[in-house]
Amino acid sequence: MPSRLPPLNALRAFEAAGRRASMSAAAEELAVTPAAISHQIKTLEDHFRFPLFHRGVRSIRLTDRGAALLPYLSEGLELWKQGCRSLEALDEDAPLVISSAPVFAGKWLVRRLSDFNASHPDISVRLDGSLSVANFAADGVDAAIRFGTGPYPGLHAEALVNEDVVPVCSPVLLQGAHPLLTPEDLAYHTLIHVDWFAAAGTQPDWAMWLKTAGVSVPNSTRGPVMTSDSLAVEAAINAGGVALVSEFLVRHDLDSGRLIKPFDLVLASDHWYWFVCPAEYLDRPNVRAFHDWLIAAIQDDPAGTGHMPATGQ
Repeated sequence: MPSRLPPLNALRAFEAAGRRASMSAAAEELAVTPAAISHQIKTLEDHFRFPLFHRGVRSIRLTDRGAALLPYLSEGLELWKQGCRSLEALDEDAPLVISSAPVFAGKWLVRRLSDFNASHPDISVRLDGSLSVANFAADGVDAAIRFGTGPYPGLHAEALVNEDVVPVCSPVLLQGAHPLLTPEDLAYHTLIHVDWFAAAGTQPDWAMWLKTAGVSVPNSTRGPVMTSDSLAVEAAINAGGVALVSEFLVRHDLDSGRLIKPFDLVLASDHWYWFVCPAEYLDRPNVRAFHDWLIAAIQDDPAGTGHMPATGQ
């Protein structure tokens, strides 16, 4: 057997696959493809010069040597993680990196960060507004605000607020030749659409809202299409039409009078904003402080209530 140590990625792939008895589950946990897991395990088997798994058509099973190796490797990787966390905890000047869906960051989080800074002056926050899925280790991200149906296997995930939507528009639309007074008046106004191409599940749209309201509007698919609800909100603020967006995220615009809610009908969504991070990151004092502040701030928000979906670890 060779005396040099095998590659770390190969060891991590084997440990995850052995612990979960599945290459697919290991791939999901490590955010790689099953083919990549298989390749890394083959690299490890070539290194040791003996097989670590019995491979079936749809299953894998540890060999005797693989079963003997797994507990030592699991313990070693856990000690390595603990060492990394201890080292990170010593770097008090490192910023807390939060990756967030841009509309959540811009319409809600940024307005309240001063509260977090005031209560935690020793923690410097770096906010990254991005739709990309965070690779926590590779990108140096401490926690993320994700938009989706959840949950997120292999990660600590908590639902924050749902994306139930309501029509909003500028007060200007209450005036003119065709004031927006009833849902039927939407026939005379521009409907602003959001393209949810990046989201799984069923996302509310104007056709669904009109059907629920019992209103028929000719050519309800007409109007500009935005690739994010933040763009739709800005268009509505500037009297560009009526947008169907999350009431939670436009609460400030409603309170300030920049937007109004012409109708009370709310359309439910299966999409939520989630707080997500590797479970062990919650042991970091700065991540825990941000998590606890965020949960409390949302609970204190009048619009931040709703039926909570199941959360996952």
